[in-house]
Amino acid sequence: MKIAIIGATGFLGSNLVKEFSSRGHEITAISRNSSDDVPENVTVVKADIFNTDALANVLKGHDAIVSAYNPGWTNPDIYDDFMKGSASLQQAVKQSGVKRYITIGGAGSLYIAPEKQLVDTPEFPKEYYAGASAARDYLTILKQEKDIDWVFFSPAIEMHQGITTGRTGKYRLGLENPVFDENKRSILSGEDLAVVLADEVENPKHHQQRFTAAY
Repeated sequence: MKIAIIGATGFLGSNLVKEFSSRGHEITAISRNSSDDVPENVTVVKADIFNTDALANVLKGHDAIVSAYNPGWTNPDIYDDFMKGSASLQQAVKQSGVKRYITIGGAGSLYIAPEKQLVDTPEFPKEYYAGASAARDYLTILKQEKDIDWVFFSPAIEMHQGITTGRTGKYRLGLENPVFDENKRSILSGEDLAVVLADEVENPKHHQQRFTAAY
């Protein structure tokens, strides 16, 4: 398959490129930054996601698009940039003619009670609130999209570079609620997040909905 990965040089994007390329797919790695150290089945393309028309041209001809776009957790304009960038990406996907689109949001919009999302709990880190709120609000917008086969992926609550389990290839799936282990933790490595999404691209199980995964 020919897969476009957006945000390809970041923490999640680099894991996605590694996983998809190891499975033999033809990868277009799209990022603001360039990289020369890539496998032979990976083509690196520098692109500005806010230039919708140019991005749409880059995306044409792919079987699926996976977005790990994040304007940066320390970005003071993260809310506005996330919303604008996500809207541009969604429009570019539509213009490209590619139907399958998977975007990675946050865990903050997962429900820990019927009417309570994680981002609204007192324990949620305030430094991540703006970005998590943007992802939640964008999910609400994306749910109105009927023209593309989109998927919104919410990672486990604990999913960051400090998770050292590496690639196990094991995980459990959920939809609107976090997946907890026997110790009441929702955890997943970046490497296994890439496994989850590569499996979803190869064998689609979710369509125009959100899902999540953890050990």
